Amino acid sequence: MRRSKAFIPTSKEAPSDAQLASHIFLSRAGFVSQTAAGLYNYMPLAKRVIKKIENIVNEEMVKVGAQEVELSFVTPADLWAESGRIEKFGKELLRFKDRKDTLYVLGPTHEEMMVDLVRNRVTSYKNLPLNLYQIKTKFRDEARPRFGLMRGREFIMKDGYSFHATTEDLDREFEAMEAAYKKVLTRLGLDFRVVEADSGAIGGSGSKEIMVIADSGEDTIAICSKCEYGANIEAAVRGKRSEIPEAPEAEFNKFQTADVKSIEELAAFFKVDPYYTVKCVAKKLIYEEGSEIVLFFMRGSDNLQEVKAVNAAEALDIEDASEEELQELGLLPGFIGPLDQDKAKHVIDIELKNATNMICGANEMDYHFVGVDLGIISDVAYFADIAEVNEGDTCPHCDGSLRFTKGIEVGHIFKLGTTYSEALKAEFLDENGKAQPFIMGTYGMGISRLVASVIEQHHDESGCIWTKATAPYMVNVMVSNIKDAEQVKVGEALYAQLQEANVEVMIDDRKDRFGFKMKDAELIGFPYTIIIGKELVNGNVQIFERATKEKNTVSIDEIFSKVMELI
Repeated sequence: MRRSKAFIPTSKEAPSDAQLASHIFLSRAGFVSQTAAGLYNYMPLAKRVIKKIENIVNEEMVKVGAQEVELSFVTPADLWAESGRIEKFGKELLRFKDRKDTLYVLGPTHEEMMVDLVRNRVTSYKNLPLNLYQIKTKFRDEARPRFGLMRGREFIMKDGYSFHATTEDLDREFEAMEAAYKKVLTRLGLDFRVVEADSGAIGGSGSKEIMVIADSGEDTIAICSKCEYGANIEAAVRGKRSEIPEAPEAEFNKFQTADVKSIEELAAFFKVDPYYTVKCVAKKLIYEEGSEIVLFFMRGSDNLQEVKAVNAAEALDIEDASEEELQELGLLPGFIGPLDQDKAKHVIDIELKNATNMICGANEMDYHFVGVDLGIISDVAYFADIAEVNEGDTCPHCDGSLRFTKGIEVGHIFKLGTTYSEALKAEFLDENGKAQPFIMGTYGMGISRLVASVIEQHHDESGCIWTKATAPYMVNVMVSNIKDAEQVKVGEALYAQLQEANVEVMIDDRKDRFGFKMKDAELIGFPYTIIIGKELVNGNVQIFERATKEKNTVSIDEIFSKVMELI
């Protein structure tokens, strides 16, 4: 491609709302342009990157036997009503009516459509397993679209769905898809982790997220210092503590603790580690019908993980409870304990089951219990994992320690089970001739988000640094002075030679100054720029490597072989 003919509108100015490197550089380098909030046009360079990513995904899907389809972007709302998700998905689901007053939605995901495609067409266990996928534009009406391609309203996504006769076969496919996704990200040149995650609005179980490690990521993930364990903070668990603080010695008793309300004050008052105190966090849980106050108890050294809390209470959402609401129930903030379970629903962290030597609220103003053995309520209380892991906690799979890092979610895979097939009455006949609902898995990967993720992980102050697998062009042949006939001759010859060798190459044949061209090359992020300039009088050119910013002098006779060696 000739730079003089290419549509690459670079700019010195970044969008006024741009915060992330990918948003800034993809806009400045002429990859994308914003048309409205959360809506972007992909220009020629971006399309080349997207197609490269799609090709890698397609190649890995072929290897695991997945078949590509393309479903309608516009989805009948009746299917969403049939699955029960039309209200659960919320305002992100864009609804509209056609001229016949029929209600439709713009597909944010295609579970319902894929089940509808398969039901009544696959009728026997003999036709299973089946794995279908598509790469398609999706739309979610984000309340606050931001960060460029990272959180737009319209985006490109690979979504796949598998259908099985047995859970064992689903497990096999799930592992195969996880391995395929790992290969995709490895080929793209990205540093990533596969982490355990919460299923969210999709439903199902066995949820894992594929996270690209980046300081700008919105998600906090806990990863092990020794093994491959990783989990979104919402789903992270820990192993047994390797070091337990010395326990306080006290007989069960009620102790006056005037004005001692916080865990910090309580631990200081009794001169104990917060590990031996019981923290109460009061929340209002929202259900499909109504709401209620729920009291969550955990060790004072822990914090409540709200997604875990919502799941434990089988609720839809969670809000803070006011002091007035607690007082109406006869609860005293600062002195609420787990021994009196009559006034509100209790959920107690699993690590408190049978815990001894504890200090907790006495449900009486200015009083706490000491020497508490929570084993006395182990048969009547509801225990669940509701605590958020702490940095430094022991890994649940080895003796390594957990540390926190930031990640960008670029993929999410689920074991759906029969959630959608039962709701939509999609069934097959098993070997006994009995109708059974399909057992399903779903596998998503954000294609346009991967474009941004590459830049979040690979950039510097000058612009983009594309990996070899994602670069729009591998080589940029820069003629420093277009008025120099010899430079033009050498540049054109190298350009033709590289094209003949099927190298993705651009020749910068513009009449602009060398400095301007060089800044453009760094901004766009070509892996290699061949500078044909003043060194030519000595029979040499220079190779500029974008990732390291190193310039190496190479003779004209060796430049082609050197480039082929590098790429």
